[in-house]
Amino acid sequence: MPAYITVNFTPTDKEKLQQYAASVTATVAKYSGEFLVKGILEKLSGDTDYEMQVILAFPSREQAIGWYHSPDYQALIPLRDAGMLSQFQLIGT
Repeated sequence: MPAYITVNFTPTDKEKLQQYAASVTATVAKYSGEFLVKGILEKLSGDTDYEMQVILAFPSREQAIGWYHSPDYQALIPLRDAGMLSQFQLIGT
């Protein structure tokens, strides 16, 4: 069953965020993941402090978790955290 990772984020350093974005795609592809959508978050109901959202799709929960905890992705987290405030969620069984 597919699994999805949603990322709510607000850019804090556009240069570092661009570096992160340029590197993260290859790590997602290693786990058969793909970017479904990325864009400005439009609040329809409720509150959020984040400006943007990304939705990633993976063939399984195991592949989604494998990607997030992989050494390749973990190495990018300092760059990610320097470029944005973020919140990651995993959806799927």
